[in-house]
Amino acid sequence: MDQKRLFAAIAISIGILLAFDLWKRETTPPPADAPAAVSQQAPVPAAPVAPSSPGSTDAQAAAQANRPAPERLRIDSPRLSGSLLLRGARLDDLVLKDYRETVAPGSPLVRMFAPREELQPYFAQWGWSAADGRTRVPDGDTDWTASGGPLAPDSPVTLSWENGQGQTFQIVLSLDRNFMFQAEQRVVNNAAEPVQVLPWARVRRETTPRTEGFYILHEGFVGVLNGRLNEQTYSSAKEDANRGIALEQETTGGWAGFTDKYWLSAIAPVDTAQPMRAAWRHVAEGGQDRWQVDFAPPSPLTVAPGATGSLATRVFAGAKEVHLLDAYQDNLGITNFDKAIDFGWFYFMTKPFFYALDFLFKMFGNFGVAILVFTVALKLLFFPLANKAYKSMARMKVLTPKMTEIRERYKDDPAKAQQEMMALYRTEKVNPASGCLPILIQIPVFFALYKVLFVTIEMRHAPFFGWIRDLSAPDPTNLFNLFGLIPWDPPAMLHMPVWAIIMGITMFVQQKLNPTPPDPIQAKIFTWMPVIFTFMLASFPAGLVIYWSWNNLLSVAQQWYIMRHERAARRQEKALAKSGAKAKG
Repeated sequence: MDQKRLFAAIAISIGILLAFDLWKRETTPPPADAPAAVSQQAPVPAAPVAPSSPGSTDAQAAAQANRPAPERLRIDSPRLSGSLLLRGARLDDLVLKDYRETVAPGSPLVRMFAPREELQPYFAQWGWSAADGRTRVPDGDTDWTASGGPLAPDSPVTLSWENGQGQTFQIVLSLDRNFMFQAEQRVVNNAAEPVQVLPWARVRRETTPRTEGFYILHEGFVGVLNGRLNEQTYSSAKEDANRGIALEQETTGGWAGFTDKYWLSAIAPVDTAQPMRAAWRHVAEGGQDRWQVDFAPPSPLTVAPGATGSLATRVFAGAKEVHLLDAYQDNLGITNFDKAIDFGWFYFMTKPFFYALDFLFKMFGNFGVAILVFTVALKLLFFPLANKAYKSMARMKVLTPKMTEIRERYKDDPAKAQQEMMALYRTEKVNPASGCLPILIQIPVFFALYKVLFVTIEMRHAPFFGWIRDLSAPDPTNLFNLFGLIPWDPPAMLHMPVWAIIMGITMFVQQKLNPTPPDPIQAKIFTWMPVIFTFMLASFPAGLVIYWSWNNLLSVAQQWYIMRHERAARRQEKALAKSGAKAKG
């Protein structure tokens, strides 16, 4: 009875998971590839670490209206294009040249940063606070002067501004050939008195981005502070802010920023031995949520007369490419920078799986083929273990008539029937639980491969063959509109693509090769498993469904071979026993 309740609970759990999957597919909007969210424009907030600007008078408002339009410093590199707003020193216009929003030809390029005039403001900025309360420092309304341009690899640009009190502020900007900016903030004190200033760097989002909303993927605040990974979702950060709790921590080295599914913006100090104070902030202004990550020294810089005070930081703004993050980690000393990619609890499997697939991709030129070859390699790796399990299952299938006979004989005495079953297992040297072993092996492999397909940008928009143009997205075909022959777009819960059907068929065939479970409830559960998994995996990435189908097919071939071998061995044993009996007679 306990076993029946267990399997009934499993059936109910699977039903709940299926219902949740269908509900999610109905209610979740299509995810946006670009790292932004739809929201209305809101008033410009002041930086938490910068001094608040005084209220505008009518004269100041008139002066602002008569000011010329702010200038921009153009940015041009092999992988980035955009501009930096010289008013306020805001890096707020950045486009990724290598990535488009969809697989459609001519789709817009992914935009990483956007200015405040647009619906989804997102930018990086450098500035100072006056720690002594008297030094005039640049703010969001300051017009900087650029030494040249455009900003490009091997072509740095210096921004300058004089405060009229004897101090010159400078920001020396440089850019590598990928997605890393470096800014050295300098204060040259030509006055007769020392000054105290606090330089800071920040990344700011002035809308709440639309996230994937999936439990295996983290999106929001992320960083490694003092060697420890810190993650916080937007909703959690907002709850903490409403309770007066904010994450602000002193760290040596490390980095912090915002992570989306495929994109990252993050700040890191250049001097990894210099103590810094990192903060993640949420501020509600004008009815909108504002999000900010900032880095600053733990104490202000005191700049003596004739001296120069400086702070150097890096800002990463781009795609979370595994090899690129590894290179920044190794070459620039950015601790655990690869953890910006949410490889999850199975990190020790997921990242090696990525490296293996990436190696096979470079060999075959197709990630789908890489998945097929990788699956074969996994089958060979686990062949001895799976072989033992399949042999036991083949013996169980041969014993099915005897097991049925025992159940019928002791149908009124379940305890006696169970005792006889166990005796039969011992006599025939069969382990009834061994049939679960192949599935148990597949679960962590399946989950790790799912993570690779789901979170690594290298799989994004990677084609297979035929209609599969993106292995990281669900198969777009659908049985319920006859695979496009009927001009109808079925609801998400009726999405039934070709590869999910293939997966279901292979799973059904594999199940038919297995022995029928002795318990009727178990038998019903296993009968419906292919149907349940077909619907559940219909909305999963196509690459994962292709892996599951191919793995099932390989398992069927292996199982069929073992069962055929076992039948032949049984016939040989019977023939030997028969000939031995004749010899004795």
